[in-house]
Amino acid sequence: MAKIIKAASAGTLESSDVYVEVEPGTGVEITLDSVVQQQFGASILESVEDVVRQQGIEDVKLRISDRGALDCVIRARVEAALLRGKE
Repeated sequence: MAKIIKAASAGTLESSDVYVEVEPGTGVEITLDSVVQQQFGASILESVEDVVRQQGIEDVKLRISDRGALDCVIRARVEAALLRGKE
């Protein structure tokens, strides 16, 4: 099981991108702010949770600021932030 030991981030706040911040936490806690939250919020959260599971992380706090990013971009940014925050 991997562990987040430091705060890290990936992405930008530009249009069609997503900014992801991670830090140590208890359990998986996700805060989502998205311009398309009404339409795609559940799908975005599902993708984020899927990447967290794939990375084997059980304790992390994530803040997601989405500006209309595609699913592949969201997954890549979450993975990059998690890898930067791992031990």
